[in-house]
Amino acid sequence: MTISNGNVSISVAEHGGELVSLKKNGHEYLWSGDARFWSRQAPILFPAVGKPFNNEIHVGGKSFPIKQHGFARDSEFEVIGNGCMRMKESTFGANYPYRLALEVCYRLEGSTVKAVWTVENLDDKEAFFQIGAHPGFLLPDYEATDDVHGYIQYYNHDGRPKQPVVVSSLNDGNRVPLATPRNIMSEMPLRNDTFAQDALMFEGGQVAMAVLCDKKKDRLLGVCCPQAEAFGVWAPHKEGCPFVCLEPWCGICDLYGFVGDISTRQYIHRLLPHEEYMFAYTIIIY
Repeated sequence: MTISNGNVSISVAEHGGELVSLKKNGHEYLWSGDARFWSRQAPILFPAVGKPFNNEIHVGGKSFPIKQHGFARDSEFEVIGNGCMRMKESTFGANYPYRLALEVCYRLEGSTVKAVWTVENLDDKEAFFQIGAHPGFLLPDYEATDDVHGYIQYYNHDGRPKQPVVVSSLNDGNRVPLATPRNIMSEMPLRNDTFAQDALMFEGGQVAMAVLCDKKKDRLLGVCCPQAEAFGVWAPHKEGCPFVCLEPWCGICDLYGFVGDISTRQYIHRLLPHEEYMFAYTIIIY
């Protein structure tokens, strides 16, 4: 599915329902999906964000297997018109204990891409899930030998610069509380070792917007999501990696060792039968 307003154009794949191209005036901003670094581009994280401990969730005393970030990113979607796709129920996770529908819609408003994703509970019982975005963006004029490859600016819900605090590190994909929280600059340089210890996770709704800047600190694009309960920033720690991911989440990976019921997972969302939940974020190209 391709959408264009003459200035900005996007392409969305039916496999995974994810963005695979984002251009303004013919210039590509989205990561290409080169498998040498990361084969995905902007996967949808659903119905899990991050990794459930031991790759399983627990419901009513029973365990169900689920992979990191869930299964939407590996599911098939069908175009239903007006810039929208719907995940085919036939590709829904066979072992997930709830019946949920997922519709993803993309809109262009000037130089802004608006993504609106709607989750509907098709079941006759209460259902639980998480959802989040994971878009990767190219670093402009990337040179592996540069000391700094660009900057990320962080902003709070009031639009003011934010110095976020990292309170957890990752151990095999799960969170481990830090003995001493780590303060991050509101204008953070991207260096070769920025992600040497995996992703940076800003929990507790600290960040509402992250802006990617070039090496001169000129703004390139921003990812805005005021409803984000957590915000991830990540790139593979591989030599020559030319992109970074800015990830708004309504959900987060489990704490290491967590084996509680799904209803007690942090940042879990629940829907009554036939109820809906809307997750929305925007990408602003400057």
